[in-house]
Amino acid sequence: MRRRTLLVGMAAIAGAFGIPGRLQANADTERERLFKALKTARSEREGRLAENAIWNWWLDQAPTAKVRDAIDHGMERREAYDFEAAEAAFDMVVDQAPNYAEGWNQRAFVRFLRDNIDGSLSDLEKAVELDPDHFGAWSGMYHVLTRMGRPQVAASALSRAVTIHPWIKERGLLPPDPDAKRPLIKGKQQDL
Repeated sequence: MRRRTLLVGMAAIAGAFGIPGRLQANADTERERLFKALKTARSEREGRLAENAIWNWWLDQAPTAKVRDAIDHGMERREAYDFEAAEAAFDMVVDQAPNYAEGWNQRAFVRFLRDNIDGSLSDLEKAVELDPDHFGAWSGMYHVLTRMGRPQVAASALSRAVTIHPWIKERGLLPPDPDAKRPLIKGKQQDL
C-alpha cells in the first residue's frame, strides 16, 4: 500500500512540475506489454492472468493517492452492497480526475447496479472516449444496451470488447455471424 501511494504521489509531483516524459513513457510501455499479453494469450488461464494485470494497471493509473483511495473505498462499498456510498466515492473520483477512464467505468458499474441505466451508459461512453481499449467498459455497454432493448448496438459493443480481449467472459454471448460458413465437409462448404 505504501509503495503504491508513493508511486502515485511521485507521478503526481512529476506531472505537476512538468516531468511526465519518463513516467509516461514507462506507463505507455507497460500498457503495450499488458495488452500484447492479452491479445496473444493462448489459453483461458493466460487470458485471465493478462486481464487481471490490466485491471490492476488501470486502477494504478489513478492520478493521485486521494483518487486511488476513493476508487478503493468505492469498490469496497460496492462489494458490501452499499451502492449509494460506492457511487458517492466514484462521484468524487470523476470530479477530481475527469480524465481517468477507470473512475467513469467504476461509477458506470454501480449506476447499473442501482438501475440508473442512462447514467451508466453515459459514464461508459466517457470511459471509452478516454480509453478506447477499455474492454470492461465495452462489455458494460453490452449489458446496458441489452437492458435498454438495443440488441444490435449491444452486440457491436461486445464485438469491440472481444476484439480487444479475445478471452472475455461474455464472448459466448455474441450472436452467431450470419455470414459465417461451416467448415468443409466432404469437400463442400455449407452455410450455417
